[in-house]
Order: sequence, then C-alpha cells, then structure tokens
Amino acid sequence: MSIREDHNRFRDIIRGRIKRHFKEYVKHGEMIGKREDEYVKIPVPSIDLPRFKYGPKQRGGVGQGDGQEGEAVAGEPQDGTGEAGNQEGQHVLETEVSLEELAEILGEELELPRIQPKGTKLNVNKNKYSGLSPVGPDSLRHFKSSYKRALKRYIVSGSYDKNNPVIVPIRNDFRYRSFRTSAVPQANAVVIYMMDVSGSMGDEQKEIVRLESFWINTWLKKHYKGLETRFIIHDAAAREVDEDTFFKTSESGGTLISSAYRLCKDIIESEYPVNEWNIYPFHFSDGDNWSGEDTRLCMKILKDFMLPNSNMFGYGQVESKYGSGQFLKDLQREFPDDERLVISKIENRDKILDSIKDFLGKGK
Repeated sequence: MSIREDHNRFRDIIRGRIKRHFKEYVKHGEMIGKREDEYVKIPVPSIDLPRFKYGPKQRGGVGQGDGQEGEAVAGEPQDGTGEAGNQEGQHVLETEVSLEELAEILGEELELPRIQPKGTKLNVNKNKYSGLSPVGPDSLRHFKSSYKRALKRYIVSGSYDKNNPVIVPIRNDFRYRSFRTSAVPQANAVVIYMMDVSGSMGDEQKEIVRLESFWINTWLKKHYKGLETRFIIHDAAAREVDEDTFFKTSESGGTLISSAYRLCKDIIESEYPVNEWNIYPFHFSDGDNWSGEDTRLCMKILKDFMLPNSNMFGYGQVESKYGSGQFLKDLQREFPDDERLVISKIENRDKILDSIKDFLGKGK
C-alpha cells in the first residue's frame, strides 16, 4: 500500500470520528480558537496507537524474570502512593481539518442543499496553468515533458541504448509549466452579523452566537469564494466593530434594535450594490426591545429594504432568563408567510445545529 493510500485511509478514519462526535464539536468552541487561515485543529479522541505484541514463543528480554509487580528495582524504595492502574490511557490526536471539509461534513449531517447565488457575477482574475514553456523556475519544471523530449533526442541521434536506457536531459530538453491570467465569473457575498449586547445578553448567549456564526460562515464560504464578513453590536445605539470586539464586548444599556438595522442598511447601500452581491444579514437577540414604536420602525426597514435586497434575513433569538422574547413574536405576526425572513429560536447549545438547519436548509 502506498503512502498516499495510507494517508487517504487515515483521513477517512479521522473524518468518520469527526462525524461521530460532530454535535459535540458544534457545541464547544475550543477548536475555533485554533483556527489558522483555512484550517482548524480538532482534537479527535480514541485513536488506537500501534504497539508491539510478543507472540507465545518469545521469552526473555527486558522486564522478564523473578519479581512481583510494583517491587522496587535492586531493593531501592519507591516514591508515590496508590495502586498501579490496569486500564489504557485516553489517546487524543489533534489533527488539521480544512474549512472546506468541515463544510462538507456539516452539509452531510444536516442534509443542507446547495446555495443558488443570485445577481450578477463579478469577474475575478485567476491564474490557470495551461501550457508549457522552454523557460521557467525549477519548481515548475514538467518532468514528463522534459523526459519525453530528451528521449526523442536520443532516438533521433541514434544514441539510445535499450540495454542501458539512461537518459540525461540537457538544457534544451527542459519544459516548464506556464500559466495565463483570465477573468473568471465569481459570485461574491457579504454576511453582516448584528448582535444585541444589552444587559440581558450574557456570556453564554454570546458564545452560542459565536459558535453558530462560525458554522454559518463555514458553509457560506463553501459556496462563495469571495465572502466578506461585517459585525455590528447594539444596545440603545449601534456601531460596527471587528470580530474580536463583537464577541467580547461587555453587556450594558437598553435596547433599540432599529439602530442596528439602520446601520446595516447604510453599509449595504454604500458598499454592496445589491445587483452584484449576495447579502446575508443575521441578527441575534434575546427578544427585548425598548418600545413598540421602535419595533414598528424595525418592521418598516425589513419590509422596505432588508427583505427585498437580501438573499435571506436571519433572526436568531437566544434564550435568556432576562429577555422577554417578544421580538420573535412580533416578526411572526408581521411576516407570517415571507420566506425571505428565517426565524430560529435557540434555547441552548444543544439547539445550535437545529438553528443552522433553520437558516441554511432552504439553500438561499
């Protein structure tokens, strides 16, 4: 069996273990902190490590002979207390998995459909290896073509010896891979996350949002190579922040949801033409809002701008013992049959996968 086959078999084993424990990975965020570019490091338990086992005919060797288990060597006293264990230790292997592969596993587990991008596709310059050149760096040398040219030269010159088929290429034999730059149509998308950081949204609620947004992003990146992510936090006022601030801002203040919706609208209008971008706003809250008047303003912004110009608008209501949960009821009453609005109730970490299915299960 080749090294490549061994590696593929090992990857299949790892993939199977990840799928078996997938719900636990979704609920716990340790691996998100170990993200590096397009890979994350995942601890995979219960991987059996190879070990030697002696057959019945083998006798003697190190550790054989008279004596009892636990007896000191050469009569020297032993340190430590307690009895020796007789169970195998837990082997934990940390392996790198690409976000692309995680997205595939997520799609398989939740049976998610492919997303159908809308709007005009933007042209993106892409380098494609499409031919051979007589010059180039050694890293791009094409061995097969270089060898064939050298062999042809030997045969034409009559110097090829089938009993001693040694082929030594010269400089003119070498060929190198060459590329050309072409414009490739590509659908771009932006995800705009909005989160209530008022006094009723605690650390546990924000951790649920953090985990869910990671998996939403992972799935969307599978379908959009040009994915951008923006973050908005709000209490009585809204502001755009970076990802780190989004998840670590302390809770305080009251709640005016419309402040976040207005800022999101401004960002879309100024930077993301709706005929060129696939737009995914997500709002996470515990359902409290300052007043019925502000809620009516939110419904107007959704109806007049957000829903017509977005692939989908996702509202996730995180369970909180301090939140009333009223905003979800208001949305259901105002938009009872509008498929552009996807509403999900997230009671705890165990419901994260169900919520992701709510948001992404229609392939919008």
